[in-house]
Amino acid sequence: MFKIKTLLPASLLLVLPQFANAAANLESNDFVGISFWLISMALVASTAFFFLETQRVSAKWKTSLTVSGLVTLVAAVHYFYMRDVWISTGDTPTVYRYIDWLITVPLLMVEFYIILRAVGNASGGIFWRLMIGTLVMLVAGYMGEAGYINLWAGFIVGMAGWAYILYEVFAGEAGKMAADKAPASVQSAFSTMRWIVTIGWAIYPLGYFFGYLTGGASMESLNVIYNLADVLNKIAFGVIIWNVATTESKA
Repeated sequence: MFKIKTLLPASLLLVLPQFANAAANLESNDFVGISFWLISMALVASTAFFFLETQRVSAKWKTSLTVSGLVTLVAAVHYFYMRDVWISTGDTPTVYRYIDWLITVPLLMVEFYIILRAVGNASGGIFWRLMIGTLVMLVAGYMGEAGYINLWAGFIVGMAGWAYILYEVFAGEAGKMAADKAPASVQSAFSTMRWIVTIGWAIYPLGYFFGYLTGGASMESLNVIYNLADVLNKIAFGVIIWNVATTESKA
């Protein structure tokens, strides 16, 4: 309990100084800035919740909940900086967003591996395949959006990385292990998590396509869409893990 009591205040100290930076400049009609603010606060609250809830679950589930808390903590810190960039300049905070994703998305993929490790002897191959697919997806997307490579090349390679992840969690070793060895509650959580990776993550390539390849979406709309997607893909993802962790711990 001591570790959580000390970890939680220390983690919040990383984000609390950011609260006042841009609040005075936030306009009532700046819906993008408001979305950054609301989601950053939701991420802070989720961080506190996940860290505190590690005390209610059995030992094998503590790591999963801790990782969920780290995901929302890292995202919260980046959201404060992204909010400041938007309010100060009106520009899309592409660099901060991809730094956030380069840390949090691999952690989300690690959650699949940790859950399988909690119910059986998951191989290291599952971990590395998920990491490789994640890095290919993110690096290609960033290089395309930042203009280092052709936009279409970044989109196609990024989609290939995402497809590789989906194959692993649906039909690959990870999907088969969840179906064959996991109890019903874990199977249900695993299924919901992979559908979030399918449907929730689809928002990002759609935003890339309409925002950069066709010009059909404004940067204002694109940022709001990305922000709402992060609520689903980070907070809701963690809540699913919290639910299975508490259910299995009680059982």
